[in-house]
Amino acid sequence: MPGSVPQAIRVDLGKRSYDIIIGDRVLATAGERIAGLFPESRVVIVTDHNVDQAHGETLRHSLEAAGLDHQTVAVAPGEPSKSFATLQDVVDGILSTGLERGDVVIAFGGGVVGDLAGFAAGIVRRGMQFVQIPTSLLAQVDSSVGGKTGINSPRGKNLVGLFNQPALVLADTAVLDTLPLREMRAGYAEIAKYGLIDRPDFFAWLEENHEAVFAGGEARAHAIAESCRAKAAVVRADELEHGARALLNLGHTFGHALEAFTGYDSTRLVHGEGVAIGMVLAHEFSCHMNHCGPQEAERVRAHLRAVGLPTRMEDIPGEMPDISLLMTSFAQDKKVKRGSLTFILTRGIGNSFVASDVPVAAIGSFLETKLT
Repeated sequence: MPGSVPQAIRVDLGKRSYDIIIGDRVLATAGERIAGLFPESRVVIVTDHNVDQAHGETLRHSLEAAGLDHQTVAVAPGEPSKSFATLQDVVDGILSTGLERGDVVIAFGGGVVGDLAGFAAGIVRRGMQFVQIPTSLLAQVDSSVGGKTGINSPRGKNLVGLFNQPALVLADTAVLDTLPLREMRAGYAEIAKYGLIDRPDFFAWLEENHEAVFAGGEARAHAIAESCRAKAAVVRADELEHGARALLNLGHTFGHALEAFTGYDSTRLVHGEGVAIGMVLAHEFSCHMNHCGPQEAERVRAHLRAVGLPTRMEDIPGEMPDISLLMTSFAQDKKVKRGSLTFILTRGIGNSFVASDVPVAAIGSFLETKLT
């Protein structure tokens, strides 16, 4: 959609409200937009080495053109960087710049960088200004919006963190042209999730138009914008995940457990792939619990398989998961309340719900049918 006017989607949170700007080549406008929000501020860019090499100069040129002094802190790409050790490096890097509380941290990268930099921005000097510039499809449609930040623990994914809303999100659709196909597919899983939660018409549109979404142009922009609208609506209604926001975790409880089982080894499984398998498992488990029919799970599987995503645990390279290890991961999930397991289940496509007090025995018997 070269030359088209960028779309602005408002995340309405009162004094913490902000815009998501979606469009082709909006990265080149970052300096102007940030200077408009924070005049005469200084900036530290937190990124990874791959993103910095591919797009760093464009961002730095934009900041310089707007008269914004900037420095860069770069980390290794990949899920292992969501760690205490890397968080310490990023915090030290930000502090070494001498930036003050009113200055700006830019999270410039995929979901790992966004979570890591957002967490660092929330704790350095008890909170600095924070801008998200997501460069992966997954980050543009999910992790950059809503204020969830954090790192992983050896005991599970995203167990250490805080809510820290950004002041602005810039989603440049053009940077996705450099994204590997595997990462595009992983991000697409989060797009499909929004249709499966409560937008059945959107899911049906994706079934018909997924090839156009991968090709780029208006279809891709529409899918990103529709996903951001869905995310913004849920965040507006339940910012701190006390209720309905938990629906955004459809497929994630299973997916996070699978990621933990693989040791966050991206050669075996990346986050969006775990979510894809997890969404199929959530529909199958819903069928196991008599909430929906088997045709619902098969429809989800067929669509995700059509875009090239894994849909079964046996699709993960290497040894099959161990039931006891998966159950241990479930017990550490952030949605556990007083030891009771909570899953996002469904009564059909676009009809998901929060299921509390899910019997441990029911999960165990379900997994036995999948792993034996």
